Amino acid sequence: MIKNILFIFIVLNSTFLQAQKFDPLIVKDSLTQKQWVDSLLNNMTVDEKIGQLLMVQAYSNKDRNHTIFIKNLIEKFHIGGLVFMQGTPEKQAQLNNIYQSISKVPLLIGITAEWGLEMRLKNTYRFPWNMTLGAIRDDKLIEEFGAQMGKQCKRLGIHINFAPVVDINTNPDNPIIGNRSFGESRENVTKKALAFIKGIQSENVFACAKHFPGHGDTNIDSHTALPVLDFGKNRLDSIELYPYKQLIAKGLSTIMVAHLSVKALEPNVELPTSLSYQVVTSLLKEKLNFNGLIITDALNMKGASGFAKPGEIELLAMLAGNDILLVPENVPAAILYIKNALQEKIISEERLNYSVRKILKAKYWAGLSNFKLVELDNLQKDLNSIENELLYRKLIKNSITLLKNDSLVVPIQNLDKKKIAYVKLGDAENTDFIKTLRNYTAIDVVSSENLDELIEKLEPYNLVIVGFHKSDLGFRDEYHFKDSELVWLQEIARTNTVILDVFANPYCLLQLKTFKNINGLLLSYQNSKLSQNISAQMLFGAIEIKGKIPVSIKKVFSVGHGLQTKSLKRLAYSIPEEVGLSSQKLKRIDSLANVVIRKKMTPGMQILVARKGKVVYNKSFGFHTYQQKLPVQNSDIYDIASMTKIIASLPLIMELEEKGVLSLESSMGSLLPKFKNTNKDTLTVKEVLSHYARLKPWIPFYMFTLDSITHKPSKEFYRGIKSSKFNIKVADKLFLRRDYPSIMMDSIINSEQRLREGYKYSDLSFYIFKDFIENYYKKNLNELTQQHFFKALGANKTTYLPLDKFQKNSIVPTEKDNSYRNQLLQGYVHDMGAAMQGGIGGHAGLFSNANDISKMMQLYLQKGYYGGKQYFQSKTINKFNHRYYANNGVRRGVGFDKPQLKAKEKATCGCVSDESFGHSGFTGTYTWVDPKTEIIYVFLSNRVFPTMNNKDLVKNNIRIEIQQLIQDAITD
Repeated sequence: MIKNILFIFIVLNSTFLQAQKFDPLIVKDSLTQKQWVDSLLNNMTVDEKIGQLLMVQAYSNKDRNHTIFIKNLIEKFHIGGLVFMQGTPEKQAQLNNIYQSISKVPLLIGITAEWGLEMRLKNTYRFPWNMTLGAIRDDKLIEEFGAQMGKQCKRLGIHINFAPVVDINTNPDNPIIGNRSFGESRENVTKKALAFIKGIQSENVFACAKHFPGHGDTNIDSHTALPVLDFGKNRLDSIELYPYKQLIAKGLSTIMVAHLSVKALEPNVELPTSLSYQVVTSLLKEKLNFNGLIITDALNMKGASGFAKPGEIELLAMLAGNDILLVPENVPAAILYIKNALQEKIISEERLNYSVRKILKAKYWAGLSNFKLVELDNLQKDLNSIENELLYRKLIKNSITLLKNDSLVVPIQNLDKKKIAYVKLGDAENTDFIKTLRNYTAIDVVSSENLDELIEKLEPYNLVIVGFHKSDLGFRDEYHFKDSELVWLQEIARTNTVILDVFANPYCLLQLKTFKNINGLLLSYQNSKLSQNISAQMLFGAIEIKGKIPVSIKKVFSVGHGLQTKSLKRLAYSIPEEVGLSSQKLKRIDSLANVVIRKKMTPGMQILVARKGKVVYNKSFGFHTYQQKLPVQNSDIYDIASMTKIIASLPLIMELEEKGVLSLESSMGSLLPKFKNTNKDTLTVKEVLSHYARLKPWIPFYMFTLDSITHKPSKEFYRGIKSSKFNIKVADKLFLRRDYPSIMMDSIINSEQRLREGYKYSDLSFYIFKDFIENYYKKNLNELTQQHFFKALGANKTTYLPLDKFQKNSIVPTEKDNSYRNQLLQGYVHDMGAAMQGGIGGHAGLFSNANDISKMMQLYLQKGYYGGKQYFQSKTINKFNHRYYANNGVRRGVGFDKPQLKAKEKATCGCVSDESFGHSGFTGTYTWVDPKTEIIYVFLSNRVFPTMNNKDLVKNNIRIEIQQLIQDAITD
C-alpha cells in the first residue's frame, strides 16, 4: 500500500512549488530575514534539515528520564520544535531554557492553549470556552483576548499557540469540538477567529487555525478513530472551508490539518486528510492559495496512526505538503524514512528545503533570530496578572445571553413585592451564584427529594430561580439534563413564575420539549465562579445583558438570538482595578484591620469599599467577641447607632419634603403643635437637622429611671415580665412603663436651649422628627422604613428589632451594659434613649451590614435613583447635602455630616471632596460617600465591646485612617 501511495505523490509532487498570491511569513525587514534564513539553511546537513520538520511533544511534569530523552532528540536528531503538554509554568520555563541552550537552531515552541495556558499548565489562568466567546457581539474583545494570550505565551517562551479552533460546529453531538468552537454560524466563527488571530499575532506569537478542512460536523473523535465527513463539495465549500478562505485572504499564517476521511476531497476513504496530497497541496496550497506554515494534527492520534506505521506516516505527511510534522511517534524512524525517500528520489532536497525555509522564516517572524532565555523571576505573578481577570470579566459580561423574557421578568424589579426561591438542578457547585443573589435580596434555597413536596414548598413564592449547574472542569464533561430533571423543571415552571439560568453547554436546551412555561431563560454557558457571580448580578439589573446565542436551539432560538437589557443601577460586584483602584494598596486596609483586632480596639469589623457603582472590597475581620468563637461574616449585622439618622429617618424626611408636607424652613411649632409657644417653636427644619438649633446634645433619660440607691432599673418604671402597663421592651426580660416615651418627649419640649449659638451635635432633633413622621403616617419607623425603602432596595439585612427576624448568632453583640440594663446587648439597641422607645429610635436603633448600608449610600450617590426606581429628585439630594451655616462654623449639611471646617475636627481624613457626606455612629460605625471620586466607604464594628470605655478605635482615628488608605488606592 505504501508504495502505491508514494507513486501517486511522485507524480503529483512536481507542482509543490507553485507560486502563491502572497507569503504571510514575510516580515517587514524581509532582506534581513532572508539573510538569516539563508545563512542557517545553507549550513545545514540533510539530517539537520529533516529534524526541522519535527515538532515533538514535551512535558514539564515528568521525570529526569524524559528530560534526557528530549535533550537526546535535540542534540542527536536536531528536531526543530517542541509542543509542551502538561506541567507547570515554572518547570516548563526551566526546561525551555535548557532545551533552547543546547539546540543549534532555536526551537519553535508550541502549546495548545485554546482557552488559556491552563489547558495545559497548572497554576495559570483559564479563559472561557470558544462557545462562550461566540456569544459576544463585540469582536474587539476577542482581539483583546488573543492579545492577552499572546502576552502570556511570549512570557513563557512560546511561539505558536495551536488555536483558534475554526470548525463550524453544526453537529450538537460532536464529541471533540463542541465548546471548542465559536458556534455554528460560519460568519460568526470566522469573525471571532480573525479577531483572535489579529490579537495574538500582534504579540509576535503565531495563531494556528484548525482543524482543516473542518471537524465541526463529526460524531467521532479523531484521537480515537478516523471521523468521516460524507458531504459533497458544495456543502464543504459553503460551510467547512468558508473560514479558511476568508482567513487566508486576511493573511492567516498557520493552519493545522486534521485527520478526517472526506471522500469529496480524497477518493481514498482510508487516507486521512492530513496525509492527502489532494487536500493539503491541491486544495489548501493551490486552490485556496495558502503559502503559510502547514502543520499536521498530532500524528500519534488514532485518526492518522492507524493508517501507517511510524516513519511511514511522517513521510506521507511531508509528501502530502505539510511543513511541520506534529508529534511523530518515532523520531529516528521518521528521519530514516524521509532520508531514504531523498536517496531514492521519491522526494527532492528542493522539496525539503521548501518546508525548512518556511519553518526558519516562521522562527524569524517569532523573534528567534534574537533569542533570549525565559526570565524565571516573577513568572507566576506575570502569568496571573490582574489584567487576566479584568479581561475575563469583560468576556463573561458580554457573553451571557437572555433567550426569553416574558413579562420582562429579567432584570428582577419591585423587590418589595417579590418572595424569591432558588432551586438547584444539575450536579455541580452553585455556592457563588447563591451568595451573589443574596447580595441583592432575601433568597430562600428550596429543595426536596420529592417533586410533590417541592411544589408544595414553593407555593408561598412568586418567583423561582432555577439554576442548572454542570461541571466546568473539562470541555467534554457531561452537560445534559437528567430525565428526572426535565420533568421537575417543567412542573416547577407550570406552577410558578420561573427564571431558568443555565450554566452549561447551550446544546442542553435541545432536551427541553417546550419553553412555554419558562418565563425567563438566561444562558450563562459555563459554571465558573465568575460566571455564577456575573449572571446573578445580571438577574438583578446591576449589569446589562448583551450576549447572543452562537448555536440554534431547534426552531425556537436561532443563531444570533439574544435579548438585551438595561442596567437598573443596582450595585455591582467586581475587583478594584475595574474602577481605578489598586488591589495591592487596598490590602493595607487588611493590615490595619488586623492591627486593630490584635490591639483589641474592637473584636471585629466589616469594611466595604465601592466605586463607580461597584463593590470592590467587602471583608470581615475578627470575631463577634473577644472569646473568638464566631468569626464575623459579611452577612452578620451590627448596631449602626447614629448612622440610623441618615439610613432610616432622613430618607423619610426627604420624602416628606418632596411631598410638600414640610420644607427646610418649616418651624417645629408648625409641624408639631406640642412645640407651639415653647422655646423651640420657631426652630426650622434646616436649623434642627444642621445641628444649629441650640438643642442640648442629649438628655440622659435612662438615668431618671434608675433606683437612687442600687442604680439599677427602678420598679417604678420597669418589670421583668411584659404586661399591658409595662409593654416597652428595652432588653431581655426588661419592660419599660408604656407612658415613658411621652415623658421623654415632654422633657425635650421643656428642655432649656443652649445659650451660645453655633454648632453642637444633638440627638434630640431625631427624637422630634421620629415623633412627627410616625404621627403623620400613623406607623412606626420600623414599618415605614421597610415599606418605603428597605424592601424595595433589597436591604433585607437592615431592620429595627433584629431578633424578630434573624437568628441571634448572626447579630454581633454590642456591649456588656453594666450601667443600665445589666446584660449583654445582642440584638437590643445600645443607645439608651432608643431602647426606651422600644428599640425604634429616629436617632438610633437600626441594625444592618455593610452591604445593605452601601445600597442606601449608592442611592444618595445616584441622586435618588436605585434599582430602577427614582426615590428622590436630584435637587432634593443637593438640598440636604448642603451646608447652610458654614459661615457660622457648622460643617453639617441637613442631616448629613460633612468634611471638617476646622483642623481640630476629625469628621474625615481630610482627603475627600467638599461634596462628600456621610455619618458616624457611637458603636464604632462610619459611612461616607464622595460624589467626586464616586467612592462609598462603610465601616461597621462593635468597638464598645466589652464596654463603651473601650475608646481606642476613636482615639486612633481608625475609621478615617482607613478612609485615607482608600483615597491612596485611587489610580485614575
